[in-house]
Amino acid sequence: MVAKKVVVLGGGTGTYTVLSGLKNYPLDITAVVTMADSGGSAKKERDEFGILPVSDVRKALLALSEENGREGLLRDLINYRFVEGIGVSGMTFGNLFLVALSHILSSQERAIEEVGKFLKIKGRVLPVTLEETNLVAEYDEGVVAVGEHAIDEPKHDKRLSIRNIYLLPGVKANPKALKAIRQADFIVIGPGDIFTSLLPTLLVGGVSEAVKKSKAKKIFIQNLMNKFGQTNGFTASRYLSEIDKYLGIKFDFVFANNAPLPKDTLRYYATSENSYPIEDDLLEEDGYLIFRKDLLSKKRFKPQEGDNLKRSILRHDSDKLAKALLKVMEE
Repeated sequence: MVAKKVVVLGGGTGTYTVLSGLKNYPLDITAVVTMADSGGSAKKERDEFGILPVSDVRKALLALSEENGREGLLRDLINYRFVEGIGVSGMTFGNLFLVALSHILSSQERAIEEVGKFLKIKGRVLPVTLEETNLVAEYDEGVVAVGEHAIDEPKHDKRLSIRNIYLLPGVKANPKALKAIRQADFIVIGPGDIFTSLLPTLLVGGVSEAVKKSKAKKIFIQNLMNKFGQTNGFTASRYLSEIDKYLGIKFDFVFANNAPLPKDTLRYYATSENSYPIEDDLLEEDGYLIFRKDLLSKKRFKPQEGDNLKRSILRHDSDKLAKALLKVMEE
């Protein structure tokens, strides 16, 4: 039997979670990841090393890697984050490894392929573009933020709504990514921050057109929480309407968690981040099948030592998510 071709679009912990689960099944997996990161080590990679940001690439490679024996130790090494050292504190060994290998091979694309071989990944990881770009957000009252990090951790009033978002300069898609999308049987988008993980991937020139023209079934995985400063008060349907607003992509299936969220975690989000659960107002008459299932991880995630960026502590369970996706793919 020929393995079904699955393309996962996005970046960050959401894409990591999806890939971590799907790799355990007989699927032909391609991760197409955002290259618009500008926070943390990404700024050094861009400004000091002259290459595209690699954090989302590294996470996707780790998600698809083997986790036993020697490969497990190598995986831990790639994920190791320095907590000391002028210039390297906060950076991961994997990011530095990708930087060094890109210079040795004179090709960032080849470096990603070689690290994939080292980690014996199940599938492929492709940058959505091989060109440098910045994410730009326009808010109420004429406020403009340039760079993914400036949008993710805004210094302006977080109550302002994003009115428009785009890439500057506009960039063309990686031809290999477009080919994978065209040949896919299933395209999975989400979970992830819509303005800093999902749209930056879909806004790259040629991507949304390829997704719309692809005969693949399109699947959207809904976030668990809204993010103050980006999606204040968004309902589940608002996420889908935002993607439709920018790209005109219609989904065949939508997955939403229906397990209760831990009260202590909700208090943490409310008091420390002013973030709240997403209201599920999805309706099947909108043209897609809705799967409401327990997709919640029972683990409360803690920041890695040396990591100064805010990370989600409430996440989907990779195994539950993969099983739910596989059921749809098999049917």
